[in-house]
Amino acid sequence: MTATATATVDVSEPAARFRDLLAAEWLKLWSLRSTVWAYVIGTLVVVGFNTGATYDRYRYWTARNAADRADFIADGIAHQYAYTTNAGTIMMLAAGAIGAVAITGEYGTGLIRTTFAAVPARRSVMAAKVGVLALVMTGYGAVVAALSFWLSQAILARRDAGVSIGDPGSLRLVAASALLAPVCGLAGMAIGVLLRHGGAAIVTVVVVLLVVPLVFADDRHWAAVVDHALPSSAWMRLVDVRYDPGVGIPFPWTVGGAWTVFALWALGAAAVAVFAAPRRDQ
Repeated sequence: MTATATATVDVSEPAARFRDLLAAEWLKLWSLRSTVWAYVIGTLVVVGFNTGATYDRYRYWTARNAADRADFIADGIAHQYAYTTNAGTIMMLAAGAIGAVAITGEYGTGLIRTTFAAVPARRSVMAAKVGVLALVMTGYGAVVAALSFWLSQAILARRDAGVSIGDPGSLRLVAASALLAPVCGLAGMAIGVLLRHGGAAIVTVVVVLLVVPLVFADDRHWAAVVDHALPSSAWMRLVDVRYDPGVGIPFPWTVGGAWTVFALWALGAAAVAVFAAPRRDQ
């Protein structure tokens, strides 16, 4: 009696590699014309705020007395024009909104469920989304920060009042302003994963990134702890090149502490996006 062995042939699709997921998310991101316009308009607005404020200072330079002009140069006030507070506010709003819409748009159209059905490794899918967003936002933030610094200081240099990237604090200011975009973008994506609704996510982004910092002042210890744990406050600490803890600051904090806040927000938001989305869709 002869036994015949039958080989079982696996005809299933090969598992998607992580680099394939990254490539898919990259194509998906840039396939939307609105995404490109969001980055272009955001760049123009932020750089416009910085250069506009700088040009205003340049224009009325001679209207100030010699002592004021000397103090401007001696105190390194030119750094404040490299990336103004208003520009930082716009960047936080724009980056947070882009991050939120990047995921809520897929929930709204049902594309996220199609993606999860095609690729069961949901955490890998979300990790790819996080990676692409972080990469693009970092590049976007770096371009905006570099342009703002170069243009603002080029304008002030015509009054011999500008600073260079080699001056103390300049590189930190540019780096912090560049990283503000990915930190807020990832925070927006995490909020979008939790809420799954574009409008609600954007409102929450505004509240968390812009409104909450206005509520907590640093005149009391507990309030200062909360305030120092927010990305907007961390950014303002990092770009404050002339920060003096002994002048009217009851609860000062360090540059290292501000960098830590940036890192924790980015890592925490990425973790929420990667682990919360698959759990909520099971």
